[in-house]
Amino acid sequence: MRRPVALRLSAAVATLALAAATGAVLTMPEASAATGGATGYATQNGGTTGGAGGATVRATTGTAIHAALCGRASSSTPITIEVEGTINHANTTKVSGDSCNTAAGVIELKQISNVTIVGVGNGAVFDQLGIHIRESSNIIIQNVTVRNVKKSGSPTSNGGDAIGMESNVRNVWVDHSSLEASGGESDGFDGLFDMKANTQYVTLSYSTLRNSGRGGLIGSSETELSNGFVTFHHNLYENVDSRTPLLRGGISHIYNNYYVKLNKSGINSRAGARAKVDNNYFKDSKDVLGTFYTDAAGYWQVSGNTYDNVTWSAPSSENNPAGPDPQSNTTVSIPYAYSLDGAACVPDIVTQTAGANKGLKVSDGNCSPQTPTPDPTDPTPDPTDPTPDPTRPSGTNLSIGAGADGSGKAAGTSFGNVRDGDMSTYWSPAGSTGSVSVKWTSATAVSAISIREASGAEGAIGSWRVVNGDTGTVLTSGSGAGVITFPRTSLRKITFEITGSTGTPKIAEYETYAE
Repeated sequence: MRRPVALRLSAAVATLALAAATGAVLTMPEASAATGGATGYATQNGGTTGGAGGATVRATTGTAIHAALCGRASSSTPITIEVEGTINHANTTKVSGDSCNTAAGVIELKQISNVTIVGVGNGAVFDQLGIHIRESSNIIIQNVTVRNVKKSGSPTSNGGDAIGMESNVRNVWVDHSSLEASGGESDGFDGLFDMKANTQYVTLSYSTLRNSGRGGLIGSSETELSNGFVTFHHNLYENVDSRTPLLRGGISHIYNNYYVKLNKSGINSRAGARAKVDNNYFKDSKDVLGTFYTDAAGYWQVSGNTYDNVTWSAPSSENNPAGPDPQSNTTVSIPYAYSLDGAACVPDIVTQTAGANKGLKVSDGNCSPQTPTPDPTDPTPDPTDPTPDPTRPSGTNLSIGAGADGSGKAAGTSFGNVRDGDMSTYWSPAGSTGSVSVKWTSATAVSAISIREASGAEGAIGSWRVVNGDTGTVLTSGSGAGVITFPRTSLRKITFEITGSTGTPKIAEYETYAE
């Protein structure tokens, strides 16, 4: 039978997609994205907005994440992918399509743009499976945990990096995420947050990096100097041997981070890199700033930092620690506005705000954690209401990445438009009646569909039937677009048949759910 659908369904979905990338926060654990959007260098070069303005889909497997990317109209169609549950090798397979280039065993964001991946609900954990960003731009990753990604042993993923960027990457914002390993290179792990091969305009904020031999790098060698313009702020580095980060060339801004137990070295500026290092708190650590393991000098501008039980090595031909009394040896101009917390309160503010599932709280610049308030120009529903339309089916939209066909279509429309996650495209029948189907290569359980009409065509659909495309059995019938439920049925093809209409029906999205 058909359930009533709130009139704000389409608006809620659209505004949730916008909120998920640009700023309106829903109180965790159902948060989408932090109010105010990206910070630091990710605001430069045109800014970082991720999937703002596009469709929002839910994914509970790695395959579903890939399917969402592959189901877009193009490789640059904006999309926000809300992730809940554990993503691992067993549920992450390659999906093919014109708008994606994916691979099994890794979340592959390759040759694409305008994507937000955000953890929601009870949280998103990428277990032993890394996130690889390559030849891509305008990417947001928020409120996720990535843990125990290996480059050797079993299973391996992403070259051992929790999050790795390479090959002409631009504008990435990683925020309120937890990146973790369980040892160093000899244990099979590599970096937690690596950038190389011309990666620029990146911000890592309010995140935790723990229990790793290597925190991360910018540049893969002393001659690979095309990377830079990276901001690190309000992050916790804890029990990390080195590379917090390692800088090779380029400019970095490192402020209000809390470093605890850096076992061998910390911020390692090499090969001409220049780092502005402001109001950080270093505790129980060794050689927290300098040029280490090379004679290719790097540089730093320091102010306001606190060194609490920090030890320093003696200088040598390949080690130039900045301490025991760190002084600036360069100047760095920062092109964006930012507010500094005092270093004395950094341990407290970072502990309260950094990492996944912390409510997306941020500092107000006065050492006080704040839950971001919605942008007053953003029509997102009440941020305390994580489910704007309780009648909308939960779970993954199974139509993303599926096939589609049907009866005759009006000129200029396509069957594929009903499962591309884009409300601006649609299918219309050649006349006042007709049918459109979603289909899969193997039997798929479905118990609900959502028929969403294109803007300006709301109310055109009159009577309809939902038909099992395998057997011809009518699953249910009724009138008017919206959410339609029926007994859970396993099938390879499900058909929505319009038997009566007023005006020209325009179906923008034909979503299918297992519920």
